[in-house]
Amino acid sequence: MRRLVPAALAALLAIGVVAAPVAARTAPSGSIVDTALAVNAQSGEFSTLVAAVLAADPAVLARLARTGQVTVFAPTDAAFAKLGLDAGNIGSLPQGTLTQILRYHVAPGARDAADVVSSSRIRTLQGGFLRVSLHDGGAYVNDSRIVATDIRTSNGIIHVIDSVLLP
Repeated sequence: MRRLVPAALAALLAIGVVAAPVAARTAPSGSIVDTALAVNAQSGEFSTLVAAVLAADPAVLARLARTGQVTVFAPTDAAFAKLGLDAGNIGSLPQGTLTQILRYHVAPGARDAADVVSSSRIRTLQGGFLRVSLHDGGAYVNDSRIVATDIRTSNGIIHVIDSVLLP
């Protein structure tokens, strides 16, 4: 019985996280890059993320555009704004630093919301680990709340987060 309570709590929280607006979870069947561009064209929520990917090492863009499944924890423009960053100034960061930050937001394999919340930590392409926790009625990676989940693409899954993850 004691094992069922945490599992049930995790399942309920996953359902709550997954219950984000359908518009936020509906995506074209293109790659992660195609999807981020399409969502940004509709809402403008990923302008800084798109600018960051373009300013980083070209290998980041190539990895997000090619086949091979990955999971991206995608910060919104508001998340970057918490650090004083926007599409106009994100390129002022050193390219190596920006590349490491972006790689810290990407994990190998397609991990849906249920897989994320059932993990205690997730290894990133940067080499570090993200800590996964459930509290305050939501799911978090490090201190960033997951605000939309399971945006499926041809080469992975995007989960939208409210803060930039720093390695």
